[in-house]
Amino acid sequence: MKFERFAALAVAGVLAAAVTATAQAPKPATPASPAAPAAQGARPRLLAPVRGLAQISFTKPNVKRGKVGGKDFVITTMQIKNMATGPIAGLKVDDFWYDRAGAPLPSDSYRHPRPMLPGEVITVTLETPADPRMNRNQWQFSHANGEIKPMLVAKM
Repeated sequence: MKFERFAALAVAGVLAAAVTATAQAPKPATPASPAAPAAQGARPRLLAPVRGLAQISFTKPNVKRGKVGGKDFVITTMQIKNMATGPIAGLKVDDFWYDRAGAPLPSDSYRHPRPMLPGEVITVTLETPADPRMNRNQWQFSHANGEIKPMLVAKM
């Protein structure tokens, strides 16, 4: 008998404490208007990356010989601009070198570490070990979700 009264009082006490706690909880802030712009420091919304064919423009690559860590390298530098309407995820630039007979030689590759936003310009530097048999090279552009349509431009 005493146990039943004690249990009923305990349940009533817990319910009273819960009602009091929710009544005193601060109300969430409501925006002044639903169309109010986000604050300057707010993070931008995530955009869906381009799927399929994406278009970029790039400047004429500057190819020169140099030393990196005491070894001879062919250093290629170019600027790339995203001309697509959405971000390009996993942009990859490959620099393939060939000898006079067309046999492949050591090459280099660059992968952009984050999605490249629309209109963003990046500088890509490729360092390929120098080989006296190097005759010609070819650049290949790709991304994680499809192909790239490159367009050579005079300047950015």
